[in-house]
Order: sequence, then structure tokens, then C-alpha cells
Amino acid sequence: MTTLAPDSDTLTRDALAVLQPTFAGTTTAPDWLLRQLENGMTGVGLFGRNVVSAAQLADLTAQLRAVRPDVLVAMDEEAGDVTRLERLGGSSFPGNLALGSVDDPELTRSVAARIGRRLAEAGITVNWAPSADVNSDPENPVIGVRSFGQDPELVARHTVAFVQGLQSAGVAACVKHFPGHGNTNVDSHLALPRIDIDLTTLHQRELVPFKAAIAAGSRCVMSAHILIPALDPDRPGTLSPAVLTGLLRAPVAEGGLGYDGVIYSDAIEMKAVADTYGLERGCALAVAAGADAICVGGTPSDEAEVLRLRDGIIQAVREGELSEERLHDAAERVRALAGWTAQARAQAPADEPDDDTIGLDAARRALRITPSTDGTPFQPLTRAPYVAAFTPVANIAAGTQTPWGVAAELDRLLPGTSAGDHTHADAERAGVEGLAAEVLAAAGDRPIVAVVRDTHRHPWMARTLTALLAARPDVVVVEMGVPHAPPTGALHVATHGAARVCGRAAAEVIAGREEAR
Repeated sequence: MTTLAPDSDTLTRDALAVLQPTFAGTTTAPDWLLRQLENGMTGVGLFGRNVVSAAQLADLTAQLRAVRPDVLVAMDEEAGDVTRLERLGGSSFPGNLALGSVDDPELTRSVAARIGRRLAEAGITVNWAPSADVNSDPENPVIGVRSFGQDPELVARHTVAFVQGLQSAGVAACVKHFPGHGNTNVDSHLALPRIDIDLTTLHQRELVPFKAAIAAGSRCVMSAHILIPALDPDRPGTLSPAVLTGLLRAPVAEGGLGYDGVIYSDAIEMKAVADTYGLERGCALAVAAGADAICVGGTPSDEAEVLRLRDGIIQAVREGELSEERLHDAAERVRALAGWTAQARAQAPADEPDDDTIGLDAARRALRITPSTDGTPFQPLTRAPYVAAFTPVANIAAGTQTPWGVAAELDRLLPGTSAGDHTHADAERAGVEGLAAEVLAAAGDRPIVAVVRDTHRHPWMARTLTALLAARPDVVVVEMGVPHAPPTGALHVATHGAARVCGRAAAEVIAGREEAR
């Protein structure tokens, strides 16, 4: 057991060390953040709201590093649908499902290495990625294309490749969401998912990618706010000693995974935790359960909140809910990670000239193209089309600001392309037949390209598409989510994600520019 200094300053600095806050939409570091880094806080999380350009991001991280040279700067740059570096224009790299559909681990490793180098150049030291979840429930509203797929072994080999690629660039990987967020139709940003599976299934499916990532040396693992009664009937994974200590930390000989790296919590303010336990107690319970670094993520922090969370952790120690030894162990693990990232940055190989060739090549290889079921050969479009984007409610992890679709890329190839955004609210207002009629009226005699995401999860989308195809069988359909529904249309293009490069790859096919490959 670690021997602790008796002074209260050690306790205060340890409580600050485990907190990894974010801050409001400013592109320079606020004074309070720099002050708390001097006081003992070890790291910060950045989101798209803090990024306008690579140069600005590098300046921001340099500000942080001037105060604390080994500062942990984390970001969830999954690529694909979840990007912070390129939130304003869309990612230069396809996401996990696209890479999984290609199933070339060397390609995945190369993509992750390129992402890692971009992060390292910007001063990011921890990437909250990749998602190691096995997307076994097609109705999953929060994972979907963020998963490499439904097969545990496939997910495992690509999780390993992604971890290796990232860490080769000196950026710590953080595989998520332990012990697996794939078998649920509830979004933990909004509520507490309950996953009723037995331990045999858990070990044979959900845990397979995490075991592989641990064996590959992933520096971090992120917990999930999910309830698995077979492990703990009362508390979600992030707050459960049975999940974090009894399963993730416990030696393999005792039935655990034997993990010795840093455990990050998922964003502690997500409703699955905050609505039941509150932020202060949620932080303390997470550390007591085995978490080392508490992500205070999607909701921007300020100094008052950070100090309130710090004091909540200290109070939990004084009241006996959290041992001082466990808190110190967590703080020391985080500090050790900071030391590793500083060393890894210094040892990372020199960068190569940057372009999107790797990402675009991966997006092209991920396309699955299905011609019309009536056997009619598809003739590439030669006239500017109308692009009807059927837009579902945004995935909270991805956000609403990142553009998606094929309209911009088609306009580049077929100038004069126009587009319309059509939502569930439109279907409720006009009915699916009425919405289809509105699309037909907007298109006139132009070709129509219908762009959808997860058609199988949205009945309004599927029914509107059916009505549209009944009137215009020549409609081209582009599925940019999980392609679980049967292909339809004069041409069906499944991109396995909505990154910018996925849109470009689909547009090349639609406009007959496949020679660009």
C-alpha cells in the first residue's frame, strides 16, 4: 500500500489530478484552466468548439504545455462521423465501420497512424478512441458506424491495429466503451442502458476486443455508463467496483482482464450517471470503483465546477466513501500516463507530408455498390441532380455542426447540383406520401439522389423512400449509416459512414468518375 504524505495539499492535488475537464467554446486557454494546471490538475479535454484550425489548436496546446510540460490533452478523434479536428468540413478519414468492412488491418493501422500524427502535430496526447464496441444490436442509436462491425474477432483485430497505429505516433489510445456498449438500443447520453446478457456471452462477444487491446498495450480504457446486471445489478459500469476493479483490473488468473493502464470515465455529466448520482458524487464513486481520470466532457466546465468536483472528491475521502490510497493510486496512474506521453512525443518518428490519400483510398474501398434489382445497368449521371437528404436526429457524440452527405461532392463533379434537407418533423407534418411529393416537386425533371442514414432504424425514412421509388424508380440511394436494410434504388451505394471522404467516394461512382480511383 502506498504511504501518503499527511498534509492536505497532497489530497487536494490528487483530487485535482484525476479531473480532466473541458471548457467553453474558446480557442485559447482560459486563465482559470492554466491556474488549476499549476495547482495540480493533470489534463484537459478538447472538443470541436475549441478548434478552428490546426495552427490555432497547436497554439492552444502550446499554451497548456507552457504551464505544465507533460499536460495530458485529450480529444475523441474517432474520424468518420466523430471528428473534432475537422468538424467544420468533415473528416479526411472514414470511420470504424468503413474500415471494418474493408477488413484490412494494415489499412486500419495506416489510417490510425495518420490520425495520430495529425493529433501529435496539434499537441494532442490522448485520443479517446477507438470504439471497441461490438455493434450486435442493429437498433443501437449511439454506436452504429462507430463500431468496426458485428463480429467480435473482426472488431478485435481492427481495434488492435488502430491502437498500434495511434501509439506509433506517440498518442495514447483509449479504447471504449468498457465493457461494451454495442448491445443496446438506448443512448447513455440520455438514459441508463441495461444490457441483459450472461457472463459467457459477455466474455465471448463484448470483451473480446478489449482483451485484444489490452494485450496490444493500449495505454487507456474508457468505461461505459451501462448497467449489466450479470456484473452489477445496481450501478453502471463507470461507478461499479465489480466492473472496473473486479473485472478490468483483476488478474487474469482470477477471471479478470489484468489491465494495468489508465481507466478513463466516459463523460461524467451524461444523464446515465448525473441524473441519478449528481456530478460530485458521481466523480467520487467512479474513482472509488477504479477509474483514474474523470472526463467532464460534453458540458463545458468552469473553475467553480472544477473546484466543486475537487471538493466533492475530498469530502468523499473524509467521509470514508473513497479511500485516500485509491485516490492517490488514481492520481499517480494519470501522472505516469502524462510522463509516457511526454516521452512518446519525443521519440515519435518524423512526420511525412500530409494528404488525404490514405483516407480517400479507404473510403473508396469501403463502398458496397448494388445495381438495380431489375437488372437495368446503371448509367452514371451526366446532369446535375437534386439530392434529398433524409436526416435523422444527430448522434450526440458526433454533434450537429459537421456536414455530411454527397451534395457538395456531387456539385464539384456535376455543377448545379442542388439539395434539400428532409426530417422526421417534415414526415409528421406532410405524411410520408406528402414528403415524397415535396421531394419530387423540388427535383422536377432532374435526377434524384436520396441520401439516408440507418434506414432500418427510422420507419419514416424507409416509408418515404419507398414512396419516392414508386414514383421514380431511377432514384439513386446512398446509405451513409449501417446498411442493415435491403438495398433499393436504381443504384444503391453503401458508404459505411458519413465522413467527407465517404461522400466523395460515393459521388465519384454516381457521376461515373471512378477513374479517379
